[in-house]
Amino acid sequence: MTTRRRRSPERTRSRHPPPAAKAVRGHGFVRACGIEEDRPSPTGGAPQTGSTGEPPGNLDHDRDHERNQTMNAFFKTAAAVAVVAGSLAATAASATEINFGIISTESQQQLRPKWEPFLADMEKATGFTVKPFFASDYAGVIEGMRFGKVDLAWYGNKSAMEAVDRANGEIFAQTVDVSGNPGYWSLVLAPVDSPLNSVEDLLKCDKSLNFGLGDVNSTSGYLVPMTFVFAAAGVDPKTCFKTVTNANHETNAMAVANGQVDAAANNTESLALIEANQPEAFKKIKVIWKSPLIPSDPLVWNKELPEATKTALRDFVLTYGTEQSKGDVAREKEILAGLKWAPFRASDDDQLLPIRVMEISKKIAQIEANAEMPADQKAAEIEKLAAEKAGYEAKIIAKSQS
Repeated sequence: MTTRRRRSPERTRSRHPPPAAKAVRGHGFVRACGIEEDRPSPTGGAPQTGSTGEPPGNLDHDRDHERNQTMNAFFKTAAAVAVVAGSLAATAASATEINFGIISTESQQQLRPKWEPFLADMEKATGFTVKPFFASDYAGVIEGMRFGKVDLAWYGNKSAMEAVDRANGEIFAQTVDVSGNPGYWSLVLAPVDSPLNSVEDLLKCDKSLNFGLGDVNSTSGYLVPMTFVFAAAGVDPKTCFKTVTNANHETNAMAVANGQVDAAANNTESLALIEANQPEAFKKIKVIWKSPLIPSDPLVWNKELPEATKTALRDFVLTYGTEQSKGDVAREKEILAGLKWAPFRASDDDQLLPIRVMEISKKIAQIEANAEMPADQKAAEIEKLAAEKAGYEAKIIAKSQS
């Protein structure tokens, strides 16, 4: 009986060139996707997976069979990847969860019950899961948006400017004061029995007074008083006062009422909340300075949100508490009133133009008051800032005439 001799793997490879590159890439593709394919043993024995346990027959036939199996696995895997990609694209077309950032104008215990009914209505109307995002300071919400942890937020104008400039934010709506005011005002508060009655009294700068500023990203608690009270007078609070602290509006107002500071920055909206919620404390406070009007607070979303998500959020916000709302309008107005607001109105990043002018004015005043800066450097920096300021002012004029 004649014994059939098998070619060694080496001789087989020398007589039969390797499969086409496409088939080789097919093996790599399915392995990369975690798919186990049928493949020959590296020692030339039985297949490692998918084997029937039968001895090999004609090697060319076996190789053709293997090549067909590999290509079948490749096309099955490609089809699966296409399905997954389609699913991911569908998910990207509309978000399913919205993290809503809330700046810390008050303690979280005070803010949460005011916001939760509004966020619950947003969740019901949009179908998104809406979660509040609180942070100990304004920067926490800004950084949350920067790193994709916050999708939509309520900011003041100064913190909104930071979010727009460095956290991919975009303004789409603006709050409206419940009494119909077009904005609000920054204040400087003092104890009712204090000898301080004006900014001039405050700025005697003998380092005998303790002063409370707001969060450094607050419009009314920091930017506005720094611009119109201190920079305008060429005064640095750190060299003027005995101590300077930074806190939220509620904390600053209570510090004034309790005599812990001699004066502090605040705003009309926060003071109205103190009057409503803590009337005894309110009686211990007086106003010694009031700013020019500040535009109402904006709502800012991450501009990378899917368009379908933006549409759903915009439709909800801009109809909330109006006759176009699909919910209980009377109840929605009550919820807004708890936030001291009337229904929202549409807005955009141009809302920040007056805030940008303030920021630049503050910088120019600080440079002018800097006795250590060389005159030529001072002139160059002021010239650059003045040109930037003029550009913003021209946009404000053009917008008012359109």
